Amino acid sequence: MAFLPPVSLYIHMPWCVKKCPYCDFNSHEQKKPLPEKDYTEKLWQDFQHHQGLLQQRPIESIFIGGGTPSLIHPKHIACLLENIKQAHTIVHDAEITMEANPGTLEHYDFSELRKTRVNRLSLGIQTFNNQHLKTLGRIHMAEEAHQAIKSARSGGFDNINLDLMYGLPQQNLEQAMQDLEQAIAHRPEHISWYQLTIEPHTAFYYSKPKLPDHDRLWRIQELGLNQLQQAGYEQYEISAFSRQKPCQHNSNYWKFGDYLGLGAGAHSKITQANSKTVTRYWRHKHPKQYLESTSWNTGQRELKPEEFPLEFLMNHLRLLAPICREAYEQATASSWGSLLKIIKENDVHQWFIVDDQRLTLNNHAFLDEVLTWFLP
Repeated sequence: MAFLPPVSLYIHMPWCVKKCPYCDFNSHEQKKPLPEKDYTEKLWQDFQHHQGLLQQRPIESIFIGGGTPSLIHPKHIACLLENIKQAHTIVHDAEITMEANPGTLEHYDFSELRKTRVNRLSLGIQTFNNQHLKTLGRIHMAEEAHQAIKSARSGGFDNINLDLMYGLPQQNLEQAMQDLEQAIAHRPEHISWYQLTIEPHTAFYYSKPKLPDHDRLWRIQELGLNQLQQAGYEQYEISAFSRQKPCQHNSNYWKFGDYLGLGAGAHSKITQANSKTVTRYWRHKHPKQYLESTSWNTGQRELKPEEFPLEFLMNHLRLLAPICREAYEQATASSWGSLLKIIKENDVHQWFIVDDQRLTLNNHAFLDEVLTWFLP
C-alpha cells in the first residue's frame, strides 16, 4: 500500500415522495416540507469535519444520490457545491452527477440546475411501460419520463444517464426490448441497464411478485446486449454502457478507489497513508437523527489485510477491463503470485485468462462463485 488511491465524494439526499417496493436504499417518504436549508448546511458541516480524511487529495468526482435529490431546490445544491469548492480542490474536469426522478420534475428548472456545478444527470426511468411503472410503484408515467429527458436536454445537459431495469414482473421479451429501444432513441450518453433483484427487507421481499424465468432472462440479456452494441454503446461494466466515456464516479468505486460519504446513512471508504490501513465509516441512517446528532458516525470498521484481495476483486471484477498486476499489488499489498495460485487451484472451468501482468474474467463466469475462492 505504497500509494493513496483517487478519492470521490458521495452526497446522500434521503427523502423520496414514495418508497418503491423494490428499493433497499436509505430513503424515507416525504411526510412534510423538507428541511432543505438545514440539511444542506449539515452536509457542509459534515464535509468540514471530515475533510482531513481526504489527505489533501483533489476530489475526482461527486455524486448526489438518494432518495430523490431532485426534491431539493437547485439553490441549495449550488450553495453546498460552491462551499466545497472554496474549501477543497476539485479537479477541473470533475464529473458531478445528480440523480433525478421524472415524477418530481413537473416544475423543475433544469437550466437553473445546470448553472450549478452539476454537469451530469442520472434519470431514474426504470421502464417506459405504464403498467410496469405502476407495478414498480413509480410516481411517473412514460410520457413524463420522455418529457424529463427532453427538458434536461433543453436545460443544457449534454451528459445524461438513463437508469433502466429488466426482468420486471410479467415482462416479456418484446417489452424489455421496447424499453431499450425507447431509451436509445433519446441518445443518452450513458445507459445503466440491470436486472431487477429482490432485496431483503423490501416490500417485494415480503410479497414476492412473479418474475420472468431464467430462460427468458437469459434471452432478454442476450438480445439487449446486442441491441446496445448495435446502437454504439460500449459495455464497460456488468450493467453500464456508454457512448462516450465511462461514469467516472462509479468507475472509482469499482477500481477500489476511496470515497467520502456525506449525509444520512452515507458510507465512506478511506485509505490512510500513515498507518497503511483501509477503514469503512457509516453515518447515522435516519435523517432526523443525522440532523440532530452531535456525533457523525454510527460505526466504523478497519479492514484486515487478508480482506484486501476480496474487497478489490469484488469491485474490479465487475469491470470488463483486465486487472493489471501493478494495480492489484498496490491496492492489496498482496503478491500477484498468490492471486494466480488461488485461481489455478479453483478455476476448473477456465473462467480466467491470466499471464504475468494481467488477468481477465470471461463473460460466462459466475462472479459470486468466483469471489468465494478469495474468502479470508
